[in-house]
Formats: sequence, structure tokens, C-alpha cells
Amino acid sequence: MERQQQIRAYILENFLLGQDGGFGDEESLLGAGIVDSTGVLEIVGFLEKTFSIELQDEDMVPENLDSIRNLASFVDRKLATQRMTQ
Repeated sequence: MERQQQIRAYILENFLLGQDGGFGDEESLLGAGIVDSTGVLEIVGFLEKTFSIELQDEDMVPENLDSIRNLASFVDRKLATQRMTQ
């Protein structure tokens, strides 16, 4: 499953209880009221566990975490960085 699809499925299941809220992959999750600050932390835990990445404090910015597209792009960058340092 593509990363964006995995992230969307997690958000639908855990924050919208399986109902498609009709939001786009570029829509702000915070702005749309889909997640709050606690929800962002839950998403961070999901990303770390699912994709075997570790987020740092400096990673916790809207540019990385505020939409499904941003989340998927961030995970791609993190994984690429990990591969380069191994």
C-alpha cells in the first residue's frame, strides 16, 4: 500500500471512525478539525512504528505533519536520510 494511502487509512480509522470525511490529501488536518494537538502526537507514534523512523523535536512542524501529503513526503525524506546514513 502506498504511504499516502496507509496514512489516510490510519486517520480515517482512528479519527473519523472509518467514515470518509471528504477531505483531500492536501487539506490541513488541524484546520479541518480532524485532529488536535494530541492527535498529532498519535500520528507521530503511528509514523514511527509503521515506518521505523524517529522524529525529532525539529521535525514537529506543520510543513511535515499538517496534511496527508505532507506526512507522506516527510516519511519519504526521513527514510531517504536514514538510508544515506546507514
